Amino acid sequence: MSVVILDFGSQFTRLIARRFRELGAYSVILPGSAPLERIQQESPQGIVLSGGPSSVYDAQAPKPAPGVMDLDIPILGVCYGMQYLAHEAGGDVKRAGKREYGKADLTRYGGQLFEGISGEFVAWMSHSDSVTQLPQGYEVIAETADTPVAAIENTQTRRYGLQFHPEVVHTPKGGQILGNFLSICGVARDWTAEHIIDELIADVQKQVGEGRVLLAISGGVDSSTLGLLLARAVGERLTAVFIDHGLLRLGEREQVEAALIPLGVHLVTVDARAEFMGALEGVSDPEQKRKIIGREFIRAFEREAAIQAKEHGQFDFLAQGTLYPDVIESAGGLSADKSGAANIKSHHNVGGLPEDLNFKLVEPFRTLFKDEVRALARLLGLPEHIRMRHPFPGPGLAIRCLGAISEDKMDILRRVDDIFISGLREFGLYDGCSQALAILTPIQSVGVMGDERTYSYTAALRAVTTDDYMTAEWARLPWEFLATMSNRIVNGVHEINRVVYDITGKPPATIEWE
Repeated sequence: MSVVILDFGSQFTRLIARRFRELGAYSVILPGSAPLERIQQESPQGIVLSGGPSSVYDAQAPKPAPGVMDLDIPILGVCYGMQYLAHEAGGDVKRAGKREYGKADLTRYGGQLFEGISGEFVAWMSHSDSVTQLPQGYEVIAETADTPVAAIENTQTRRYGLQFHPEVVHTPKGGQILGNFLSICGVARDWTAEHIIDELIADVQKQVGEGRVLLAISGGVDSSTLGLLLARAVGERLTAVFIDHGLLRLGEREQVEAALIPLGVHLVTVDARAEFMGALEGVSDPEQKRKIIGREFIRAFEREAAIQAKEHGQFDFLAQGTLYPDVIESAGGLSADKSGAANIKSHHNVGGLPEDLNFKLVEPFRTLFKDEVRALARLLGLPEHIRMRHPFPGPGLAIRCLGAISEDKMDILRRVDDIFISGLREFGLYDGCSQALAILTPIQSVGVMGDERTYSYTAALRAVTTDDYMTAEWARLPWEFLATMSNRIVNGVHEINRVVYDITGKPPATIEWE
């Protein structure tokens, strides 16, 4: 049983799913035009029509597939979804006289969606169209100074609409509204980390049977958590392979081994540093570096898979830490013509594993968001420093060392990175950043240390905050902290005599420098 969210192109659709899951209810996202048969496969107890950039009166306006609106289950329309509900039932929607964007106070509210809510209600609006005439059977249950129809309901048909977005943090009491909708639907609140682990282990055991499973470990939270889950599910029939390509952070190899081996993961570490560094020698183009690293990873992984198969028997399954956002992007939202057709976007697993390894895929996390994986990691015993680790690129420090890399430059960058990341943890700033990194630039400049002239490298520090990594703000770290980091880096890494802090958002910049 679930809540199905039909995506009509809103940037907030994933947030709706996450909010439902935070409330203990399983939810799935499907393209807005998903066929009725596909929706019914999810055994929905309720449906949400998401927002989107279209207008319901456009000739090519997206809409649910035939039969969806006839289902005898509650349906909630959000923003465009509410406008579609009203339009489909015979109401009128017109361009608003005044576009409403940002926070708005509800001047009046009530009805089933607002049950148990009292006091000031701040809502986040983002719309140019408004419902101007209600269809038969509906009534207005909320309004603002600029929007007379901010929420509607038809209790007979169990159809509900919100012009604002309850899923965003800017609507503080929005979670209560979504919780009320779950109650209307009669959805069980049993989507907990404990329940998920038990369910995933049973699913893996059913799929794998007595087969053997191969897993590539990157050292990040997804693959590490997957390793722990698979170890519980299939025990010694799992072989996890960790490729040390020489582009890791300081002590990372030892940390991964110490985190997984004691918890029962059969982990094999492959020392491929010489092969990677040799292949990367003299290469300065970022894309070339990425391609070479991907190629060498595949070669190293295939070699080790063959060795392990020869020693312990052939593998039947390849496990991947694919997450639900990858699945959503691959399944697609709206296409460019707004027809709702699938817009295929391939996702990349760790290292870019080849498609011709002839294994069956095991992807236990394909229905989970990152925060849900972190919750599982805690219960499975993954150490906090890995569980809450910031994202780290597959090519490793190679794309944080601008230009051609060398072992000496990797050593410099590792030490700078370790000082910065350790400092963030020490000052209690790490968890407040979404991603933090150090960059070794090819820039050398004149400096004075003691009585001597220096001509050394410039290191750049970068930290960002973001909810989705599509856009990001540079983190406003305290000046005192940055001064301390600069002092520690210059004194601790003699090859560096200048430290700068990146204060560029995304866009126009990307989070990584290469």
